[in-house]
Amino acid sequence: MDNKQYCIILAGGKGRRLWPCSREKNPKQFIDFFGSGRTQLQQTYDRFTKILPQENIFITTAKEYVELVKEQLPGMNADNILAEPVSRGTAPAVLWANMRICRQCADANVVITPSDQFVLNEEAFQHNIEEGFRFVEHHQALLTIGITPTRPEPGYGYIQMGDAMEGATEVFRVKSFTEKPDRDFAKVFMESGEFLWNTGLIQANGHYLNSCFRQLFPDVMKRLDAVRPNFTLEDELEFVSENYPSYANLSIDRGVLERCDEVCVMHGNFGWADLGTWHAIYECRSRGEGDNVVVDSEVILDESHNNVIKLPKGRLGIVSGLDGYIVAEEDNVLLICKKGDSSALVRKYVNEVQMKYGDEFV
Repeated sequence: MDNKQYCIILAGGKGRRLWPCSREKNPKQFIDFFGSGRTQLQQTYDRFTKILPQENIFITTAKEYVELVKEQLPGMNADNILAEPVSRGTAPAVLWANMRICRQCADANVVITPSDQFVLNEEAFQHNIEEGFRFVEHHQALLTIGITPTRPEPGYGYIQMGDAMEGATEVFRVKSFTEKPDRDFAKVFMESGEFLWNTGLIQANGHYLNSCFRQLFPDVMKRLDAVRPNFTLEDELEFVSENYPSYANLSIDRGVLERCDEVCVMHGNFGWADLGTWHAIYECRSRGEGDNVVVDSEVILDESHNNVIKLPKGRLGIVSGLDGYIVAEEDNVLLICKKGDSSALVRKYVNEVQMKYGDEFV
């Protein structure tokens, strides 16, 4: 394994689009959602330990989830868990992790990954990541990985491919990004053959990533440059504690990918899904009787079709005459709503419930 290759796993999200099964105290990345024996975070960690050294994996998360990370990954060095003092989006979290990595290895190559992805072909995934590392080692560019759309999915981001990059297989300049288009536009994108789904996987060499952050966070980087030559780990933690709350709230996708000068996309071929929404889970999981997706639950179905159902262990559900619904229960909440494009609906319900009944229900 190459000691120059590093991984940043983003595990600080609250996972509200999968409410009520994903809750604020125990969000989706820490749940064994499908009864596989490993949580989504653990599966992501396992995936990257096959590609690079375990000690080169860093996890960014909210401070309230640090103990969950330690519990689920007991062999991980505690210094490789970066606890964000406040939530400021994924861009500041990656800035911090990349700063730590570059101090350890001046010519590091980095892959940034969400913690909640479904990968069908692990061998093809490993091949694509290794190809990506070879690309960013010799190119001053950000490289994201895209997947050919299999349906007009409005819950995903789309990347438009431009010209092919010379000397690289299946790598193209990025022409445009579109985040979560409506279904009609998603259909046009899919049929054009020019667009790929944005997996959220990003690779770059550490130097180029820092140059992107200089554009996004010039004041932060200027302060860092003034103190970094003699930076200890204690200095770094103090700097983050003092400065992190003032960082702009930016996602790595919108903050970095859409604003940096050189951005490319590799056409991945490993089979992928973002497991962040009920609709995506329905689309990517195998369907049983009546085209229903029953997620690690005991259910009797009668004249019911096209539903996604997730119930707690020890609970039996009887579903009769239902078509195209989400039925999800966890702890003190039962959700029954039209499946459709559920993300906006679920967010709306979460906000309403929090305002009316309080935090214990979210």
